[in-house]
Parts: sequence; C-alpha cells; structure tokens
Amino acid sequence: MSSALKGKRILLGITGSIAAYKAAMLARLFIKAGAEVQVLMTAAAADFIAPLTLSTLSKRPVYSEVSSESGWHNHVELGLWADAMVIAPATANTLAKMAHGMCDNILTACYLSARCPVFFAPAMDLDMWRHPATQANVRQLEQFGHRLIPPASGELASGLHGEGRMAEPESILEFLEKSLQAANQDLSGINLLITAGPTFEAIDPVRFIGNRSSGKMGVAIANAAAARGADVTLILGPSQERPDSRVRLIRVESALEMHAEALKRWPDSQAAILSAAVADYRPAEAATEKIKKSQDSLSIQLVKNPDIAADLGKQKVNGQMLVGFALETHDAEAQAKQKLERKNFDFIVLNTLTDPGAGFHHDTNKITIFFRDNKRLDFQLKSKQEVAADILDALASILARG
Repeated sequence: MSSALKGKRILLGITGSIAAYKAAMLARLFIKAGAEVQVLMTAAAADFIAPLTLSTLSKRPVYSEVSSESGWHNHVELGLWADAMVIAPATANTLAKMAHGMCDNILTACYLSARCPVFFAPAMDLDMWRHPATQANVRQLEQFGHRLIPPASGELASGLHGEGRMAEPESILEFLEKSLQAANQDLSGINLLITAGPTFEAIDPVRFIGNRSSGKMGVAIANAAAARGADVTLILGPSQERPDSRVRLIRVESALEMHAEALKRWPDSQAAILSAAVADYRPAEAATEKIKKSQDSLSIQLVKNPDIAADLGKQKVNGQMLVGFALETHDAEAQAKQKLERKNFDFIVLNTLTDPGAGFHHDTNKITIFFRDNKRLDFQLKSKQEVAADILDALASILARG
C-alpha cells in the first residue's frame, strides 16, 4: 500500500533526550515510506546520537548550528521546503522554547520559519511531563495548530513508571501517515489565481503612492490553497512575505502591472481570490528625476487605475468563481454588499480597521463573508492561517455544488 509520506519532505528535529537514539529508526522508517528527510539536531542531541549516523541514513548533511554558513542560509529555506516538521524527541526545554518563540538553535530557528504542519513527540520524566508549566506549553502549541504525538507509559530513564516515554518510531510513523492522509485535498486540480499585497504608484524614482497592506492575508491563502491541492498562481505586490515553494509567484509593483497579469491568467483559472489592496489612483505622470523641495506646496494630478475586480467580473464565464475583499472603515456591511453586486463576485470577505487585531500588518484577522443569496458567515478573531482556511472552505463548498 502506498504511504502518505511518499514524496513528502520532512524536517526531523532531534533534541537532547535519551530517546534520541530512536531517531535513527524513525528516520529510516520515513525514508522507507518514500519521504525525503532533513535532520536538525540541538547541540545536546549530539551527546546521545552521532550526527554521522543520521547523515548516513538520510543521505543529507545534518544541521546543528544556526551560526554556520550552511545553517544561516538554510534555516529559512528549510522552513519553506518542508511538507511536515517532526520534533522527536521533544524535551521539556524545547517545548518551552517553541511555545514562547525563543530561538537559540537551528531547530527552533527552522521551527519559527516553518509554514508546514508541525508534529511533536515529547520525551521526559513523569513529573516533568505532569508539571503545570509543561502542560501549559503543550496546550499553547496545540493552540498554534501543532499536533501532539502523545507520550507512552512505561519505564522511564529515572526508573519511574508512567507517562513520558517518547512514542515508538512505528507509532510516530502511523500518526504522521494518518494525519497527512486526512489532510484536505478538496481543491485538487483547481487552477486558482490570487492577488495580494499593496501596489506602489511611482511619483518619481524615489517616492510612491501606496498603502499599508503587508500581503500576509493573501500569502496565507495561497499557502493554504496549495496545501489543499490547488494549482496556485499568486500575483504579489511589494511585500516582504514569501509564499512556499508550491505557489507560482509573480512579482509586480504597480496596479497596471497587476491588472495586466491578472487579465492574462484569468481565462485559464477556475477561481480567483482578489485580496490585494490595489491603489485606486496613480500619478498622471511619474517624474524621471527626483522632485526637489522648492515650494511650500506640491500638486500631483492623479488618474484612476483600472479596476481589476470589475474587469475580471465582466469576463467571468460559467464555471468560474470570483472572490473579493472589502476593507472598510464605515458603513462596512452596506459597502461590502454593494461591491459584491457591482463587481460580480460570488462572495466577498469583509474586514474592518475598527476591529482590534484585524486589517493590515496583524497576524490575525476578523472577517464576515457575504454571499449572493444574502447568506452571511461571521467569524471571530483568528490567525490569518485560520482565516485562510475559512475562506477556502467557502470556496470549496460552492465549487463542490458546481
């Protein structure tokens, strides 16, 4: 039977526990199941198992220092490369670092860069496992969306009996396979076009008109859609956000560039999600040289940018879905509903700057979705990854109904 791990890329993080010796068998099981494995080790882990053993099994160099040239260049890339990160064994110390965002080794650096599902298999003594601090850290990691691989009961290194043993490698393999098999692939085969980020409209070679959009929401949607099987093209304005490697990325700067790229790709797309904050106006002429400060006032003539959403809505044919965003500061519901009709959206996602934690630059958002049949869905404040899942659930539900 084919394994759900076939072709998957797994980061295997090993920390300083006596159970580290089991990581060799775990790496071997992952590889036999068809996965690529990249091993990360803390300095303490090397006291329990030799990096050479794991390098030989994985046929890849083992990373153990973030300050080395290879580690410095790779910790972010590995976080984007992986389909899953498995930390086994996970000590109480590492769980605490993960829960509180501490980053002092290659494993935690990659963890904080990871955009894939994270699994952790604790290993520690009974009292350490039961301690309220450890339990609070585990709950926090689960609230982040990470998956606990429960420790087993049995004889511990201290001689005590009880919970705290790392799950056996075979159990971890089974847990991971079941989790990945259950992963939602309801967008498989869908060509999905996404716009994200701001646009910058040049005034001169130095200055521009723009907005405060970070692109975080759109990139979160693109990553989540790719994980659910969609063939994703992301047209991204000026942003420091980076989608994972499964997303086809097109970088643009201005509204005119985004408009041209969107119209070119729309005919081959089953759906589009327009989360970009596109500038409504641009300077009629951009100066070729930096404008010098010479007068008390400066007037710049602005002209209207093309409306990407409206133009895609006009070209929409049967079988295509168009999803819009509305960021409003007043009369939010009325404005969103008008935009839904005017631009021929199938549904629109409303968020407002009046809700704490919503809008630009936050890692959270609070949305309401309005549909054409007057149905609405209201959501609480959530992480942008969770919001992305809610939006894609709505899209997948309509696609499934044809």
